[in-house]
Amino acid sequence: MLMKEYRICMPLTVEEYRIGQLYMISKHSHEQSDRGEGVEVVQNEPFEDPIHGQGQFTEKRVYLNSKLPSWARAVVPKIFYVTEKAWNYYPYTVTEYTCSFLPKFSIHIETKYEDNKGSNDNIFETELKDQEREVCFVDIVYDEIPERYYKESEDLRYFKSEKTSRGLLQEGWRDTQEPIMCSYKLVTVKFEVWGLQTRVEQFVHKVVRDVLLLGHRQAFAWVDEWIDMTMDEVREFERTIQEATNQKIGVIPPSISISEMPLSSCAPTGPASAPSTPMCTDAPESLSVPKDRPRKKSAPETLTLPDPAPSPTPQSSSSNQLATSNHLQSSTPPSNSDLAEMGEQ
Repeated sequence: MLMKEYRICMPLTVEEYRIGQLYMISKHSHEQSDRGEGVEVVQNEPFEDPIHGQGQFTEKRVYLNSKLPSWARAVVPKIFYVTEKAWNYYPYTVTEYTCSFLPKFSIHIETKYEDNKGSNDNIFETELKDQEREVCFVDIVYDEIPERYYKESEDLRYFKSEKTSRGLLQEGWRDTQEPIMCSYKLVTVKFEVWGLQTRVEQFVHKVVRDVLLLGHRQAFAWVDEWIDMTMDEVREFERTIQEATNQKIGVIPPSISISEMPLSSCAPTGPASAPSTPMCTDAPESLSVPKDRPRKKSAPETLTLPDPAPSPTPQSSSSNQLATSNHLQSSTPPSNSDLAEMGEQ
């Protein structure tokens, strides 16, 4: 297990980011999705927790085979996805990532938002319970971003918001910027497989850090697109963009419920779009052997042996046995090679 705490500051308030977070996640998921890969939204609906109150539960499938390193692609199926489940009780959220193919792998992220510059060292005091963790500050302006994610329009060194007049952030901006908020994220990665644990957990943390850096950069770079939105408007945007994203990666859009009626406090069971087990037990037509197909034979119907040389000895019961052995009957079943072969997945 490898635990790290990430602190990401932005020139926003916690109240403003309530809208910005929803907008950014939906648009970011849509941009990062392509045919066959990306983020499929399975479930998105209100949820009520006895401790944290009303919130929103979402379940997604993140298809990312091409984004894995070569050593990882060698051991996972071609169709590979990670299940994301998130409980959003803003300004507190919990996100979990699991993979049925890798039962010993999981990512657990707890997030808290505060209006400060990342100065609260005790924000996870209850959750940590004396566990050691590394604290990492992520600078959305000056930290290096992977080249494949770079866009000039999202380079915050040169960006200034027209609607908020915030921007053109200089070195050391976290010490002087007002307003300012911080996303505190406690990230725990587990991959309990001997020989691979350290390598995989370090790699996953690098991926998590890159995603956090990109997402928070975009949240501020897109601020003029969402700053005037109401909660109803951003929820409608979220629903529309999620359906478009599902179509983009080639899945049938699920029924996405964002209603005012909260669900019961029990945890949601399974995704609404999960395929059901077929009730029919007959083999599919492509695997069935045609009824009028002639039976394949592996031996002749009658095997005739040469007549033995005449013997002077009496042939009573032994002659009857020989006559029987001269006519061996065969009833060979169909060969297994008659079954159709399954193609590669």
